[in-house]
Amino acid sequence: MASETGIAGTLKKDTEVRLPRTTRVKDKQPADKQITAEQILREAKELQLEDEFKPPVQIITDTAELDEYRLRKRKEFEDLLRRVGRFNMNVWVKYAQWEESQKDFRRARSVWERTLQISYTNVSIWLKYAEMEMRNRFINHARNVWDRAVTYLPRVDQLWYKYVHMEEMLGNVAGSRAIFDRWMRFEPDHQGWAAYINFELRYNEVARARAIYERYVQVLPSVKAWVRYAKFEMKNGEIALARQTYERAVEALGEDGETEELFMKFAEFEEKVKETERSRAIYKYALDHLPKSQASRLYERYLAFEKQHGEREGIEQAILSKRRFYYEEQVQANPLNYDAWFDYARLEGSAEDVERVRDVYERAIANKPPANEKWFWKRYIYLWINYALFEELDVGDMGRARDVYYMCLKVIPHEQFTFAKIWILAAQFEIRQKQLDAARKILGMAIGMAPKEKVFKTYIEIELMLGNIDRCRTLYKKYLEWNPENCSAWCRYAELECGLEEDERARAIYELAISQAVLDMPELLWKAYIDFEIEKGSRARTRVLYERLLDRTKHVRVWMSYAQFEASPLPNAGDDEDLEQADEESAKSREERAEKVYERAFQCLRELQPDAKEEAVLLLEAWRAFEQESASKSAEEKAKSVETVEKKMPKKVKRKRSIVTEDQLEAGFEEYYDYIFPEEGGHAPNLRLLEMARRWKQQKQTK
Repeated sequence: MASETGIAGTLKKDTEVRLPRTTRVKDKQPADKQITAEQILREAKELQLEDEFKPPVQIITDTAELDEYRLRKRKEFEDLLRRVGRFNMNVWVKYAQWEESQKDFRRARSVWERTLQISYTNVSIWLKYAEMEMRNRFINHARNVWDRAVTYLPRVDQLWYKYVHMEEMLGNVAGSRAIFDRWMRFEPDHQGWAAYINFELRYNEVARARAIYERYVQVLPSVKAWVRYAKFEMKNGEIALARQTYERAVEALGEDGETEELFMKFAEFEEKVKETERSRAIYKYALDHLPKSQASRLYERYLAFEKQHGEREGIEQAILSKRRFYYEEQVQANPLNYDAWFDYARLEGSAEDVERVRDVYERAIANKPPANEKWFWKRYIYLWINYALFEELDVGDMGRARDVYYMCLKVIPHEQFTFAKIWILAAQFEIRQKQLDAARKILGMAIGMAPKEKVFKTYIEIELMLGNIDRCRTLYKKYLEWNPENCSAWCRYAELECGLEEDERARAIYELAISQAVLDMPELLWKAYIDFEIEKGSRARTRVLYERLLDRTKHVRVWMSYAQFEASPLPNAGDDEDLEQADEESAKSREERAEKVYERAFQCLRELQPDAKEEAVLLLEAWRAFEQESASKSAEEKAKSVETVEKKMPKKVKRKRSIVTEDQLEAGFEEYYDYIFPEEGGHAPNLRLLEMARRWKQQKQTK
C-alpha cells in the first residue's frame, strides 16, 4: 500500500482531470452564431487528434481517492476483458503492467497467472512475466517463472537463453551450468551448443568445453559441428588434436562428410600450419572424389593455393582442374552438346591421362542422338572417330581401336542412313594393320548393307592400287547396277579399260552408257566418248557420234563443238583409213566441212528453234570468228565469207514489255533487247518505221 506522500504524487496521464475555474457570464444575450452539440463534439475530436494535445490531469490527494481510482481502474479492466474476450492478450498485459505500476505485485502476479492459464504456450507472456520479477528484484520468483517456462516449452531456445543469462548475471555459474546441462538433454540446434561452449570458455574451462564438443558431434553429426570442434582445438594451439578431429570427421561422416566445405576447411587448416603437401593432397583427393557440380568453390580455392604455393606444374594442374569443372557443368546441363564433349576430351588428352580420356569418350558416346535422323548424328559420329584415332595414334592399342570401329558400325541404323566415312576409316585401319581380308570384308559389308558412292570409289581405288583389275571390273559392275544413271562412274570405268588399252571394252562401256534411259549428266558422258574417239584418231567414228548426239539434242554448244572438230586436225590419225589421211593433209577440206556444219546449225536453229535468237547469234559470232581466222583462204575469200556471215547477223533493238505480277496485274514496263533477223523483215512492222525515222534524221542533219 502506497504512503500518503506517494498517493499525492501518483498520477496517470490517461485519467487525470483538471477542473476549470468558475467564471461569471457577463453577456447573457444570444450569440450571433449559434453552436450545435455536433459541432462541439467534432471540434473536441479534432483537438484530441492534434500532436500537442495534453490529456487533463487528475490530482489525487488522499488514500480514499487513490482506493477509489484503483477500484474504478480494475473494474474498467475486468469489464474490458468481459467485453473484448478473455483471449485478448494485450488487455491482460496492460492489466498486469498497470498493477505493477501501482506496486501491487501480488495482484500483478495474479493477473499474469490468470493469463498463463488461458495461453501458457505464448512465449511473450512468459518473457514479460519473468522480466517483471527480475525488474523488481524478485529473484526466486523469477527462477520459478523461468523453470516453469522451460518445463512447459523446452523447445523454445529464447527461454533457455534468458534463464541462463539471468543466472550468469547473478554470478551463479554452477546454476547456469546445470541449466545448460538440462537444456542439452533436449538436443538443441548448433547455436545452443555453441552458447554452452562459449559459456565454459568464458570461465576458462577448456576441458569442459572439449567434453561438450564430444557430446555435440555425437548428437549433431554434421560437417558444421566437426569444423567447429577442429577450430576450437586449433584456437587452443592443439594442432595434432585439430588434425585428428578432421580425420575423425571424414571417418565418422562417411559419404555425408564428403562435402566441399569439409575438405576446404581441412585443406585450409593444413595450409595455416605450413603443411603444404598435406593441403595439396587433400585438394586433389577432394577433386577426384567429389561430383564436379558440387565443387565450384573448391576448384577456385585450389587454383589460388597453387598460385601461392605451387610450381608451374601445380598451377597447370589447378587450371586444368578448373577447366575440367567447367566442361563437366556444360555436359551435365546438356549431354547432347557434342562440341563440349570434344573440348573436354581434348583437354584430358593434353593432360596425357589415358584413363580420363577414355572415360570422357565412353560417357560421350553413351549419349546417342534423340532421333534416327542423319542431321542429328553428324556431330555424334565424330566422337567415335576421334575415340578410335586416339586409341590407335596416341595410345597404340590397336585392339581397342578395332573394337571402337566395330561398335560404331553396330550403333548406326544402316536401314535408315549410314556414314561412308566410318566404313572407309575402318577399312583403312585394317589396311594399316596389314589385314587386307578384313578391310575387304568391311567394304563388302558396306556395299551389301548400305551402298554409297564414296565407298565404291574407295574400294575401287584400293583394288586398283593393288593391281586387281578383275576385282575393279566386278566392283564397277556392282556400282553401275546400283546407280546406272551415274555418268561419272561410266566414264571412270571406260577410262580404266582405256588405260589397259582395252579399246573395244571401253567403246562397249560407252555404248552401254549412252543407251541408258536416264542419266544425271549426259553431256559429260558424250564428251568423254567423243574425246576417246578423237584420241584414238578415228574421225569417222567421231563424226558418227556427233551425228547421233545431234539426233538427241540440237543445242548450240554441240554444233559449235562439231564445227571445231571438223576444222581441227586429229592428234593420232588412223593409218588404215585413206579418207581420213586425205582430210588430215588438206586444211581446206576441213574448213569446208566446218562451214557446212555451221550452215546446217544456223538453218536448224532458225527452223526448229525460231525463238532461240540468242543461241543463233552466239553461233553466228563463232562462225564469223572462224572465217576471220581461216588459214586456207585468201584475203578476198576471207572477206567474202565474213560478209556472207554478216548478212545473216540480226539487228539489235530495244523494246518494252509489260510486267505482270502473280495476281495477273500489270506492274509497269521493262526494257529488253531483241534480235531481228533479215528474213524477219516482213514480220517486224516496227522495223520499217524505225528505218524511216533514221532516214529523216540523216536528211535533217544534211540540211
